[in-house]
Amino acid sequence: MNIVITGSLGNISKPLTEELINKGHSVTVISSDPLKQKLIQDIGAKAAIGSLTDINFLIHSFTGVDAVYCMIPPNYTHPNQIGYYKSIGKAYQQAILKSGVKRVVVLSSYGAHLPSGTGFIEGAYHVEQILNAVPNIILTHLRPTFFYYNLLAFVDMIKSAGFIGSVYGGEARLTMVSPQDIAMALAEELVKTKNIEKIRYVSSDERTCSEVASVIGKAIGIPDLKWLILPEEDVLSALKSHGMTEESANKLIELGKAIHTGKLREDYDLHTHALGNVKLEDYAVEFARIYNSK
Repeated sequence: MNIVITGSLGNISKPLTEELINKGHSVTVISSDPLKQKLIQDIGAKAAIGSLTDINFLIHSFTGVDAVYCMIPPNYTHPNQIGYYKSIGKAYQQAILKSGVKRVVVLSSYGAHLPSGTGFIEGAYHVEQILNAVPNIILTHLRPTFFYYNLLAFVDMIKSAGFIGSVYGGEARLTMVSPQDIAMALAEELVKTKNIEKIRYVSSDERTCSEVASVIGKAIGIPDLKWLILPEEDVLSALKSHGMTEESANKLIELGKAIHTGKLREDYDLHTHALGNVKLEDYAVEFARIYNSK
């Protein structure tokens, strides 16, 4: 198959590209960075260098291919995160319509079934709705859960305060995922010709926040590491003091509260799915390596 991958050589797109090439597929990787061209070619893929906001570039890249993988690259400095998601979603919509590609797999998120109350994930909801409006395509929304590497945001806190703290924690359940398991799920979906689902959740492991702290703590030599629930106003103040805009800080608080109440995973819990291969203990080794290097 001839498949187009967005996301350059990121944490998901690189292993996805390598897996598809190993299976004998022809892969084109879209990147906005000209310096990535040789790296893309070195792993056996074709490089398409251009911007996801350039609809003509996307149309050209999507034309004549069997399947496309669409993702929204993180852009945390954008002043309007939801607007940013919508703009890229609409660019994909137009490119899919005008190129005629039929198989589309989109990286979404758990919680994307909700139109509000989920922080930044609200953007994924809007992208799903925008692409749902495209007629005559075979569309799958891949909804991964909490990325393991989001735990790295707590490294400085652990080093300075000796605990993990957020508006969620304690016995709240956290369902987590490795980019490697997401890549493998995407590789399966992009080449499927039957039994195709509109929505597929991807997760690697499930623990309470307290259990996560225990596993991470053992890996870094703090076996009694705790994950505390902090007052919302304290977390908000800390985020803003680190340079985060008020809008972004409020979105992050909203997301944390949705994790703590279980709101974010309510639709996930209604679906039966197998967990991936990368368990929390596996990721803890990587966490410890990064923690100890700082």
